[in-house]
Amino acid sequence: MTEALFDPDRWIDAWRFAASAHHGQTFPGTELPYLLHLGMVAMEVKGALAAEPGRNGDLAVLCALLHDSVEDTGVELDEIASRFGADVAAGVAALTKDGDLPKPERMPDSLRRIRSQPPEVWMVKLADRITNLQPPPGHWTSEKASAYRDEARRIRDALGEASPYLRARIDAKIDAYEEYLR
Repeated sequence: MTEALFDPDRWIDAWRFAASAHHGQTFPGTELPYLLHLGMVAMEVKGALAAEPGRNGDLAVLCALLHDSVEDTGVELDEIASRFGADVAAGVAALTKDGDLPKPERMPDSLRRIRSQPPEVWMVKLADRITNLQPPPGHWTSEKASAYRDEARRIRDALGEASPYLRARIDAKIDAYEEYLR
């Protein structure tokens, strides 16, 4: 199977939907729109799709564009399902941390749910963390930055088999992140 289901109209619809859902939110530490993060995640995913043909490109990119819609806005999963399909909604649900769980249990729970999804959803979580391995906010302690790096390693270990391309990208970002821990 080649990169199936590439539908630019669906991608544009998801991009507009995400722009509306995240309207007014900014990229942490900047005044840039939060849409920057979603675009960066989608670009990482698209890079992996180009390097590793045979993936469901629509599932991967739609989940990349919508992955924070439920967690960070008032969007409901049923709205995503009715507009983008059950497979996309299931991917977004798995990528959404359960706020009812104690904080230490949220990421392990999310990783378990992501692993029950197709590899294209795994790729989104890898891409998300790749884009988040930027210089940490100035108010973070070195302990918090170290914990964030360690969590990136757990994500890589849990999901890295889904994409050799993204595994190499996250390994490089984790290595580069070391400079922020000094």
